[in-house]
Amino acid sequence: MFPYKTKPKYELELISRPPQQPDQGLPLLFVHGAYAAAWVWEEYFMPFFSAHGYQCHALSLRGHGGSEGHEYLALTSLDDYVADVEQVIGDMPQHPVLIGHSMGGMVVQQYLQKHQAPGAALLASVPPEGLLNSALQLAFREPQVFLELNLVHSTDGRHATIDSIGRALFSENLPRAEMMKFLTRFQPESHRAILDMSFLPFRFQSKAKPTPMLVLGAEKDSFFPPYMVHSTAARFGTRAEIFEGMAHTMMLEPAWREVAERILVWLSTVPR
Repeated sequence: MFPYKTKPKYELELISRPPQQPDQGLPLLFVHGAYAAAWVWEEYFMPFFSAHGYQCHALSLRGHGGSEGHEYLALTSLDDYVADVEQVIGDMPQHPVLIGHSMGGMVVQQYLQKHQAPGAALLASVPPEGLLNSALQLAFREPQVFLELNLVHSTDGRHATIDSIGRALFSENLPRAEMMKFLTRFQPESHRAILDMSFLPFRFQSKAKPTPMLVLGAEKDSFFPPYMVHSTAARFGTRAEIFEGMAHTMMLEPAWREVAERILVWLSTVPR
């Protein structure tokens, strides 16, 4: 038995930006992916959506960024991450539109199993069937990246490893200096949460409540290639949209604005 029991609540980092234009009335909650934190949204997306009249919030899940729980990160489960989203939304006066990237997209999907939301956008998301197929393909195609993802936060001279991981996360269009700036901010991820996502087909999933959904993917995504994104969209009764020349970390790519503008158009269709 583990000598640790998950706390029901942690002090969680929540980065917020008020609307800079007339308030559109739909707050946004951004949920980051594995190895990251709220900062990935603060770089480009939050200023963009704030400038277009949206109240923006970006959460650092427990054990990430400025949130509590780093000492128990390895034991943190996917359900713990969902509880973090529930905690943050419970403190909001209005339910937000959820925007999740990669692992954050799966956290959003799991949240929607039990709760309603005005809408949800999934960016390069873990598919409903889980990580196992993706992990096996990555291990076959890029074994070094598969084995050494936890080194993305390292600055001890493993440049070959860092470059290979960086090119799995970002497209060739991103200058190396920018790539290195972002990579130094990445961090380790929960082994328990990765395991949870690897065996999602064996988890009980109730029928999710209907939610307006936008599913976006990247042509050069090493983790969740377009066919997986199309499969995810089909599970939610919609069609995926794939951005050419773009890699996995869509919100930090040089062409990030194309993704943000597509979400902006979709938001205009979400009932207030």
